[in-house]
Amino acid sequence: MVFVSHLYNEDSVFNFRAFKFDGWENKPSNYFIRFVSNGIEYEYSFSLTRNKIITESLHYYPKGRITKIFTRDERLGKTKKGKYSFGEHIRRPMDVAENTSDKTLYISRASQMDRDIAKEIFNYFHRTFILQYIGYSSANIEFLTSTNKKQIVEALKIADSDIVKVSIKVLKKPVKNINADLGNLTLTVEDVVRDHLQIKTYHKAAPNVPFDFLSEESQGTIKLFFIMLTILDVVKNNKVLLIDEIEDSLHPRIIEYLFNLFRSGDKAQLLYTTHNTRFLDLKRFRKDQIYFANKGTNGATDLYSLYDYSDFRDTMDLEKAYLQGRFDAVPFVEDTSEQLKTLIYGE
Repeated sequence: MVFVSHLYNEDSVFNFRAFKFDGWENKPSNYFIRFVSNGIEYEYSFSLTRNKIITESLHYYPKGRITKIFTRDERLGKTKKGKYSFGEHIRRPMDVAENTSDKTLYISRASQMDRDIAKEIFNYFHRTFILQYIGYSSANIEFLTSTNKKQIVEALKIADSDIVKVSIKVLKKPVKNINADLGNLTLTVEDVVRDHLQIKTYHKAAPNVPFDFLSEESQGTIKLFFIMLTILDVVKNNKVLLIDEIEDSLHPRIIEYLFNLFRSGDKAQLLYTTHNTRFLDLKRFRKDQIYFANKGTNGATDLYSLYDYSDFRDTMDLEKAYLQGRFDAVPFVEDTSEQLKTLIYGE
């Protein structure tokens, strides 16, 4: 939304689905994020239906106290002055408001119109807040690989890979301006590499024999390569990386290696989801770093922290307690012998 809402036309429909139960389908959905950029904490939020923006607000803490940058509520009156309220931190704020429709986030339009704080927010999402291992253009990948080639090979060696050399070549054909589909985020780095770059790997057993990276390496090695391409950039530059199902195609010991890379960095942050209960270990993580996702009987999912369980001591076996159902967030599987036989053979 921050990236592209200023491009939306009157007939645009936002790419999300509201919760369908309990009447929520006709209510606005709310989004909120608190983050730090260049040492200053920000709070940004908006709400919307599938057809229009309802509210939007941005606050920050430049001197340790919350300060309003702007608020917006499309339900307040018919004029822009009635809908918007500003602090003193955006140059000619009403000029931006007059050019912002109810399909557009104010922060998107303000960034497009060269307002400094809005550009700060846009650049945070564009450069620092990284979703999965996607959204890279061929130029991005070529740059990251060329600047980190030696480190990537060393990182693969630490992970028990026998790769000793990596070469990369730009293919001689028209290069499209290719970026991730911001609607569904389906374009992977593998897609970009396949069309625009040729990557060869060389192994310890035969250092002069080239392997075509995408067709002759294992899926685990391919994924690890792109993970390292991303993580080295994220950790070195204090970015935030979000990964869904971090264990996909990777051994748990490799995942721990990735965790240790972040621990060895300065301010980089990793947010990930997993079904691997092995990582529920208070010797490796603090209570406030662990969250559970529990699907309730009404179909909605609640997210809550282990830190909320004040009676759970650090010396207890967290994985065992979780599997016993102490924190909920465990699938209830009715797989008795009788039920399974009925499933297979029928009644």
